[in-house]
Amino acid sequence: MWGARMSVKPFKTYPEQLQILKDRGLVVADDAKALHLLEHHNYYRLSAYRFPFQDTHDQFRTGTTFEQLWELYVFDRILRQLVSEACKAVEVSVRARWAHVLGEKYGAQAYEQLSVFCDLTATEKKKQVSAKYLLDNLASLDRELSRSKEVFVTHFRFEKQVLRPPIWVISEAMSFGLLSRFYDGIVRDSDKKKISRTYDLSVDGLRSVLQQTVYLRNLCAHHSRLWNRKLTVKVSLPTSQPAVIISSLNPTEKKRLYNSLILLGHMVGVISPASDWKQRL
Repeated sequence: MWGARMSVKPFKTYPEQLQILKDRGLVVADDAKALHLLEHHNYYRLSAYRFPFQDTHDQFRTGTTFEQLWELYVFDRILRQLVSEACKAVEVSVRARWAHVLGEKYGAQAYEQLSVFCDLTATEKKKQVSAKYLLDNLASLDRELSRSKEVFVTHFRFEKQVLRPPIWVISEAMSFGLLSRFYDGIVRDSDKKKISRTYDLSVDGLRSVLQQTVYLRNLCAHHSRLWNRKLTVKVSLPTSQPAVIISSLNPTEKKRLYNSLILLGHMVGVISPASDWKQRL
């Protein structure tokens, strides 16, 4: 349990950390380079890449080198940069489509309208649940707006004396996670479909891609390992559309990155048809 008294490993200097790796069988050809990398990249971070090179928890396979460990670390860094690039493309595009579709149909303050996010013909209990979902999202939005230093937000707040700007401004000011929740909260499937069909995805398909993109974006932003990671947010695999990628998906590995990469590649292809992102991946 966090905070409980327990045996804590003693602090180790960089030379001591390197010696631990050597004692476990890692071949180090250049001590100075290895010490420099440990100094700037953290022993604990690098140690997460050791597993394919070990037969047991503590011992490296004969002949394994520090350079191999470092190359795998660099591979993951490049992978993370590519995934981050794709997530940003998805984020910018969905922000634009969400704002345009709802703004065109319901007006500048569409995101505040209960009728857009609540089925008024539903049971009283369901109406209360959906209304609370909208109010919670608006409360989160207000907190984000109050912290925002963006010029376009302060322009509306101080010069126009408007608490909440139009949807095309709001879409650029709210967090991507909150945007995902605002998409999920739209009550009419026809509205959701107008957005999701942009990407040849079903309503639920786009919802899952958005949730996964938010998750991956956050992992990349915090420089977390993507290689060999079991994802805690699983993406729902489409079964019929987009037809072009169905045969490429792997339903037996839903907690791995592979399927997410396939879907990101599809999204990037729709958003930027001339992009070479898939080739670089």
